[in-house]
Amino acid sequence: MSGFARRLLGTTIVTAALAAAIAVYIAVFLTASPPSAGAVQTASGPHLYLGSVASAELSDQHPTWVSFYAVNATSTRWTHATTYVLPAHTLVHVTIYQFDSQTGLRNPLYGHATGMIPGTYTVDGKRVQGIDPTTAAHIFAVPQIGLTVPLEGISANAKNPCSNAPCSLSTAHHTMSFAFRTPGKGLYRWQCFVPCAAGFIQGNGGPMQTIGYMGGFLKIV
Repeated sequence: MSGFARRLLGTTIVTAALAAAIAVYIAVFLTASPPSAGAVQTASGPHLYLGSVASAELSDQHPTWVSFYAVNATSTRWTHATTYVLPAHTLVHVTIYQFDSQTGLRNPLYGHATGMIPGTYTVDGKRVQGIDPTTAAHIFAVPQIGLTVPLEGISANAKNPCSNAPCSLSTAHHTMSFAFRTPGKGLYRWQCFVPCAAGFIQGNGGPMQTIGYMGGFLKIV
């Protein structure tokens, strides 16, 4: 085979490999839609139930990653979804079952809750305006609408902690409840601002940067 033919063959192989890689990227990352979950209709209006855990399900592609889930009111059905579909201009109630341990906030200002109605929320039934920044595990924040809710972490000495999702309410957890009014139709990013990605530089990689774990969207319809 001549030198020209070898170069042509090599170029063809590289081009084919590049085209295949682009096709895989488009199929897996650009066209794939993460699952979504909606609020439950109750007597007081739409109610969204969520859970935050130290580790995803063992069957998940990242079973060691910290994650949020959509759950039902009794924490018996779990859906690995971080896109939540809610009606526009509506008072929505949210309950978050928090099973993860304390991480602490690098910015103590995030320990103060904002954007809720009537301006406070409950932690295990006690109405508060915020928590001790050193005891936080995560934050549920929607910057575009000014919503910030710090989530209390369980103690390092807590009995019967949950390891991987799904977690039973019989395991150690805190329950946060709040209400907020949804904005107009659109897609609004929510994010945890606690750098809780163990094993990544300064805790900001992996689940902190991946939709479906510590961030997602409110899809207001």
